[in-house]
Amino acid sequence: MSEFQESPNMHTVGAPRWVGLAVAVLGGVSLISLGVGWSALNQARSIEQSTQATVKQTNDAVAQRLAKADDINQQLQSDVKVVTDKLNLTQGELIAARKQNKKATSAVDEKVTNLATSVKAELATKASADDVTRLNGDVTGVKTDLDAAKNSIQMARSEMGTLIARNHDEIDQLRRVGTRDYFEFTAQRKGGATKVGAIQIQLKDTNPKKNRYTINVLADDNSFEKKDRSVNEPIFFYTGGTRSALELVVNKVTKTTATGYLSVPKAAGAASASTATSGQ
Repeated sequence: MSEFQESPNMHTVGAPRWVGLAVAVLGGVSLISLGVGWSALNQARSIEQSTQATVKQTNDAVAQRLAKADDINQQLQSDVKVVTDKLNLTQGELIAARKQNKKATSAVDEKVTNLATSVKAELATKASADDVTRLNGDVTGVKTDLDAAKNSIQMARSEMGTLIARNHDEIDQLRRVGTRDYFEFTAQRKGGATKVGAIQIQLKDTNPKKNRYTINVLADDNSFEKKDRSVNEPIFFYTGGTRSALELVVNKVTKTTATGYLSVPKAAGAASASTATSGQ
C-alpha cells in the first residue's frame, strides 16, 4: 500500500458563524419593518377616517347655515312685500282724498255761483225795496252757510289726506261728510285707561304751555307710546281687520287732561261701535 494513499475518512468543511448571525439580524429587521409599516398603515387609516368625519361635520354645518340664510331671505322678502303693499295702499288713499277734496271744492264753488246768479235774477224782478232788503238778507245767510261748508272742506289735511278737525264743531262737520266715524274723548292723566271706540288710551304727560303731550295707545293687545306729540298732530296706526289707517288727534291739553277724537274708516267704525256696545 502506498504511503501516499488517501485516508478513507473525508473531513467536511463547516459554514462560518457570521452567516447565521447575519440571517438572524436580517430576519429581525424585516419583522420590525413589517410592524412599523402596519402601524403606519393603521395610523393613516385613522387619520383618513377622522378627516372624513371632520369634513362631513363641516359640510353639515355649512348646509344648515345656508338653509337658515335662505329662510331669513324668504322672511325678508315677505316683509318687504307687506311694506310695499302698505305704501301702495297709503298712496292710493292720498290720491283718492285729493281728488275728493278737489271735487267737493268745485261743487261748492259751483253752488255759490249758481245761487248768486239766481239771486241776482230774482232781485232784478223785484220792484219793492222791502223785497230787495229781504233777498239781500237771504243771500247773506246763504253765503254764510256756504262759506262755512267751504271752510270745512278747506280744513288742514294730514299726510294721509284726511281732514283734521280742531274742535267739536269741526268734528261734527266731518261727521256730516260721512266717510269716517269719529269718537270724541277726554282722557285723565291719573284716571287709568280711557276706552275710545275699540281701543284704549292712557294719558302719560301734558305740557299746556307748549301744547304737547305723551300718550300710550292700546290696540289689538299691543301697546305703543307716542311721546312729546303736538296738539292737532294726527297719529296714524293700523288694527286687525282694517286696510285704512285709524287717526288719533288731540285738540287740547291741560295739566291733567287731553281732549280729542279718534277717526276710524266707516266699516271699521261700525265694528268699533259694535265692540264698544257689546263690552258695556
